[in-house]
Amino acid sequence: MKVVVEADGGSRGNPGPAGYGAVVRDALTGEVLAERSGGLGVTTNNVAEYEGLLAGLRAAVELGADEVEVRMDSKLVVEQMCGRWKVRQEHLQPLVSEGTRLVGSLSAVRFTWVPRSRNAHADRLANEAMDAQAGVGDRLATPEPAASADAPVEPVVARAAVTAPPGAWSGALGEPTRFLLLRHGQTEVSAQRRYSGRGDIPLTALGEQQAAAAAKRLAAFGDVAAVVSSPLLRTRQTAQAVAEALGVEPVTHDGLVETDFGAWEGLTFAEAAERDPELHRRWLSDPGVPTPGGESFDQVHRRVRRARDELIAAHGAATVVVVSHVTPIKSVLRMALDVGPSLLYRLHLDLASLSVAEFYPDGNASVRLVNDTSHLR
Repeated sequence: MKVVVEADGGSRGNPGPAGYGAVVRDALTGEVLAERSGGLGVTTNNVAEYEGLLAGLRAAVELGADEVEVRMDSKLVVEQMCGRWKVRQEHLQPLVSEGTRLVGSLSAVRFTWVPRSRNAHADRLANEAMDAQAGVGDRLATPEPAASADAPVEPVVARAAVTAPPGAWSGALGEPTRFLLLRHGQTEVSAQRRYSGRGDIPLTALGEQQAAAAAKRLAAFGDVAAVVSSPLLRTRQTAQAVAEALGVEPVTHDGLVETDFGAWEGLTFAEAAERDPELHRRWLSDPGVPTPGGESFDQVHRRVRRARDELIAAHGAATVVVVSHVTPIKSVLRMALDVGPSLLYRLHLDLASLSVAEFYPDGNASVRLVNDTSHLR
C-alpha cells in the first residue's frame, strides 16, 4: 500500500508550549486513513517537527503501508532525514535515530519538502494539540473535503487568540519568505573603519564573539530552512557559527558579496576622498557611479535582487538566514521598503546586527526589524 504522510509540529516560543500533528492519506485517492496529534509540554520547534514525523511514520506502519512519501514544511527535518545535513544538535539525535529505524521498517520512503500552505491539515492538528494542552476551547471549523494527495490543502480553521501576521494588516497574500539578515562580525579592517569589499579577511577575536552571540539569538527563531552567506571569509565564519547553532549546513551565494571598492579597498573615507576628490563626491550622491575599477551601488543592487529572487524560488515560504555585508543587506531592505537609493546613504548597520524582511508571493513585503544588536549586550 502506498501512502502519503503529512507531518508538522510547532512551539509557541522556542522553547515553548509545543504540539505535533500528522495525517496519513491514501496516495491514489487522497482519502484520510489516520490522524495523530499530541501535546509535548515545553520544547522546541525542531523537536515538535520530529515528533510529528515519528507519529506519522508509526501510523503508516500500523496501517500496513510499504511505500511512503513524507511531506513536511520543515527543511531541517527533510534534509537531515535524507542525510544531506548533519545532525549537530545532540537532543535531536535520538529522534533522528528513531525516524531512521521506522524508515528501515518500510520498503520505500521518500521525503519531500512542501510549502506551509500544502501542509495545512497537519499544521491544524498540531495547533489543536497545543490549544488542548493550554486549555483553549474548541476552534470553529468546517469539515475538510477529500483531496487528492497532490492537491494543495488550504487551512479550514479559524485560529483563536493568535496575533495577526503583518500580511493581515497590509493585505499581503500567501506565506512569506522571511530573511534574517545578519551582518558579519568585526574584522581588523572594519575596526579601523576602512573600505572593506572583496578583501578576504578573517574575523577578529571580538568578531568571533559577536558571531557566537548572533548564533545564539538566531537559534531562538525556530525552524530555519537555510543559512546562506557571501563567499568571503568573514561572512563564512559568521555563518558557520550560526549554522552550528541551528544544526544546518551553511552554503554560499556569490550574489551576496560586498561592493567591489576597487582602488579604494583598504582606504579610509578621508583617504579615498583625498585620492579621488571629484569621483568620491559623485559616488556619494549617485548610485550609478562606480568606484575606480570597482562597482556602482546600482550594479550591487541588481545582483542582490537576483540573489534574493533565487533564494525565494529555492525556499518558498520558509525562514532563511542571510549572512552578508552592509551594502547587500541595505539593498534587501531597500527592496522590502520599496524606496529609492537614498536609503543606502542614510541607514546605518552595525557589525553583527540583525534585520528582518519578509517577501510575500503577491509582491508585498514587510520589514520587521532593522539594525538590532541587543544580542551583543
